[in-house]
Amino acid sequence: MRELSAATTVAAPPAVVWRVLTDTSAYGAWNPFIPELTGQLRVGQRLRVRIVPPGGRGMTFRPTVTAVEEERELAWLGRLGVPGLFDGTHSFTLTPRADGGTDLLQREVFRGVLVPLVAGTLRQTEAGFRAMNEALRSRAEDLAGRADATG
Repeated sequence: MRELSAATTVAAPPAVVWRVLTDTSAYGAWNPFIPELTGQLRVGQRLRVRIVPPGGRGMTFRPTVTAVEEERELAWLGRLGVPGLFDGTHSFTLTPRADGGTDLLQREVFRGVLVPLVAGTLRQTEAGFRAMNEALRSRAEDLAGRADATG
């Protein structure tokens, strides 16, 4: 088993962070790690996800959504071939802060016999998590700032 994670504090409420995270049609405009995600964000649905890790090769996979809790959690399970070969449970967890902001945790737990063979790729993936979190933070804070200015 191998776990990767990246945490970010966002100066925007969970509702705004959730809106950015779940507006997958806009990923190409701001998301450097997952420039493309299509499919319905509903438990049991299959997605089409394209990732582009920094310094790595892009790849597309078809995970199944395992959790959708509005303004709290989004998760999916991806597999390479048969279960137990290379499985990844990916999640985004949003936690409200007392100051009105959001703690964002992006995490993936990898399991399977191939995990030890892809250590370099996993380092690039972790860098992708950080890049995506920062881009999401920036976009959510911009949206929250515009809402404050007009509200």
